[in-house]
Amino acid sequence: MSKFLLDSDVIIWHLRGRKEITEMLRDIQRYGLPGCSALTVLEVQLGVKKGEEEGTERFLRSLKIFDVHIEIAMKAAQIIREYKAKGVTLDLPDAIIAGTCLLYDLILVTYNTKHYPVKEIKFHPLPSMSP
Repeated sequence: MSKFLLDSDVIIWHLRGRKEITEMLRDIQRYGLPGCSALTVLEVQLGVKKGEEEGTERFLRSLKIFDVHIEIAMKAAQIIREYKAKGVTLDLPDAIIAGTCLLYDLILVTYNTKHYPVKEIKFHPLPSMSP
């Protein structure tokens, strides 16, 4: 079972050859196959550049993909409503990813922690990236 959910930014940095990310992904694979949301697959695929298609698809197919189903949709809606009442706007994709993490007790791997103000989400520490 997956323990880690990869956000699109981490996948993109890995696919673009950031050694720090590739090494970190190797490390977390010791705990099981990393996963990502089906929505993350869409986000990554929309940003694929010419010549990156095959490698991107191969990497995405190597992950555990979490489909967006009714329980995740309901959890995401609950999160959006809860934070809207606090005056915080969450994007739909981020709420779906947050809901996936909470339902499956996953650790989120992202540099975009500000997108996920949900206090119950656990984050994996990430390496600093050199310029």
